[in-house]
Order: sequence, then structure tokens, then C-alpha cells
Amino acid sequence: MQPLPPATHLLYLHGFRSSPQSMKAQKVAARVQERHPAVHWWCPQLPPSPREAMALVEDGIAGWPRDRMAVVGSSLGGFYATHVAEATGCRAVLLNPAVDPARDLSNYIGEQTAWHDPQQRFYFAPSFVDELRVLEHGAAAHPENYFAVIAKGDEVLDWREMTGRYPGARIKLLEAGDHALSDFDAHIGEVFAFLHLA
Repeated sequence: MQPLPPATHLLYLHGFRSSPQSMKAQKVAARVQERHPAVHWWCPQLPPSPREAMALVEDGIAGWPRDRMAVVGSSLGGFYATHVAEATGCRAVLLNPAVDPARDLSNYIGEQTAWHDPQQRFYFAPSFVDELRVLEHGAAAHPENYFAVIAKGDEVLDWREMTGRYPGARIKLLEAGDHALSDFDAHIGEVFAFLHLA
């Protein structure tokens, strides 16, 4: 299979209770602006409904060239990024990706606060669990298009589940670390090398 050409469009998908204000989203945005100013960058605020979130994303990338786009996703955003990559065939970077959010987030039904602004509240409805199940995929069709950064020290997700979810993909397994990938600066160079931006 021919390698994908340099990406001209980059999508970033944040995690549960997160936002475009997340540390990793901000660092990726800054690096795109600084080193790849011609690349079209989009990091939308995702609604709590998975169905609405993916409808927003699909509408936003409808005109993007499939062979010249890439996606980065963190935690729940990694689950969403997998859906986008499977639907489009684009390359994807996954940062501590959620593997079974329908199971995990069933414990969070009810009112939630936004991570970066506790004044912002949203309701995670029981129906959202079913919406997550609709977005589940089997093994990746093109595992060579995936690069996952996974921390054994993740306090939210099990690193064994994360690594087992992506057989054949390139995986950087960190011996320690945390869910937020607080040491993201140490990995952003490899992330961008894999994204192969124009």
C-alpha cells in the first residue's frame, strides 16, 4: 500500500469533560501555527452527546481531502479519532485512548462539570452510552495508520487494554506517565513526525 501523502488538514478531538483548552490541544495548536502555518487546524468543542459530537465532526471535515487529513485524539477523543480514521482511512495519533467508553462512562451518568471551567456543567444522559456503542469498531483496517502513546501509569485507563486494542499499530508505551500525559513535550516530536504534516 502506498504511504499517505503529507497532511494538509489536522483535526484534534479532546476527551471527556475536556475542551480545546486542554494542555495537549494547546501544545499541538501552537506547534502547527509555528511550524506548519499552511495546515488547516480544527479543534472543536465537542458536545456531550457522542452522536452529536460525531455529526459535528463529520460535517466539519466533509470537504477535507481524505488522503491529506490526519486526526489526533486524547482519551475519549482517541475513541472518536479511531472512528474518524476507520471512516476516512486517514492517519491517527491516539493519546491514552479510551477503549470501551460505553462501559467506563456508564458510571458518569448525570450532571458533570467541565474540567477547565467547573462553572460549566453538562448532563451525561443514559442514552449517550448507547450512542458510544454505535461508534465501536473491530480491529483497525489499516493499523499502520495509527500511532498510540500509552502510559502504564495512566490512573484512569488500563494500559493493557489500550495496547491490546490496536494490534499492528505503532505504540509508544511509557513505563510511568499519567492519563493527562503531563510529559507531552517529550513525545510531541514523534507525534508530529508520524502526522507527516505539509
